[in-house]
Amino acid sequence: MATRLRINSTSMSEFIVLGFSTFPQQLLPAFFLLILLMYLFTLLGNLLIMGTVWSERSLHAPMYLFLCALSVSEILYTFTIILRMLADLLSTHRSISSVACAVQMFFSFMFGFTHSFLLTVMGYDRYVAICHPLRYSVLMSPRSCACLVAWSWAGGSVMGLVVTMAIFHLTFCGPSEVQHFFCHVPPHVQLACGDNVSTVAKGVGLVCISALLGCCLLIILSYVFIVAAVLRIPSAKGRHKAFSTCVSHLTVVVVHYGFASVIYLQPRGPQSLEADALMGTTYTVLTPFLSPIIFSLRNKQLKDAMKKTFLSKLHHQSS
Repeated sequence: MATRLRINSTSMSEFIVLGFSTFPQQLLPAFFLLILLMYLFTLLGNLLIMGTVWSERSLHAPMYLFLCALSVSEILYTFTIILRMLADLLSTHRSISSVACAVQMFFSFMFGFTHSFLLTVMGYDRYVAICHPLRYSVLMSPRSCACLVAWSWAGGSVMGLVVTMAIFHLTFCGPSEVQHFFCHVPPHVQLACGDNVSTVAKGVGLVCISALLGCCLLIILSYVFIVAAVLRIPSAKGRHKAFSTCVSHLTVVVVHYGFASVIYLQPRGPQSLEADALMGTTYTVLTPFLSPIIFSLRNKQLKDAMKKTFLSKLHHQSS
């Protein structure tokens, strides 16, 4: 038995990504079309936000710089996962090399945590704008904003590297079937063998949950101070105007962490992996799909700028 496990672990150069293969085959084209349309909408929505911020000088402010960085992370995150998912939905050959699998895991965690760090930075930006308006131009100078964005990307890179190295230093004994639609941590832990598997799995889970909860707590703390400052504003109009600048960010935070909790905080029972593929789409497909919609509809300045840009382009083409 030990010999067989040793042979399997050394010969596992690729994995079979099961994804939605257990679903009825007649449903797969419908899944493909739905996910493709959502992906294209996500891509176009984020590109529209970036183009609007770039073309409108009134949006050349820290909040919209962070929004552009957030759009970039969403585009890259969905590119890392969804394109492979779409290919697997219509393919009968769903194998992926161990190197490609490790690369996908690294980038998915890198961009996912970069997204969380950027949302935290955006919460800090709103805190400074509302609680310390006179010092806003100093605290949120272009250099400070660039540093915050750079640190968010660096933090995401470190998280991706730590998680990927920890998982792919395990010994995989087989079978080589990954019960998910991309190279995720829990399915790979199920394929690993050795005395340190449980320790590595708990360590990776602790790191991921600590980072997510840390970001979430910092955002909550920012909004505690924001609400306290808004309540001190004497006029109802002033309170509404101040808090309206936070609505889109707060909505995205609730959606982001709500779906993330489904992925990371669900109990790991014997049947939980079978539901991971379906529940994982809420975080990997639905959340990026909703984000540009929320920012476009709930941020009045951005919505007005988009209308202005779109109408000017339309008028230019018609003339």
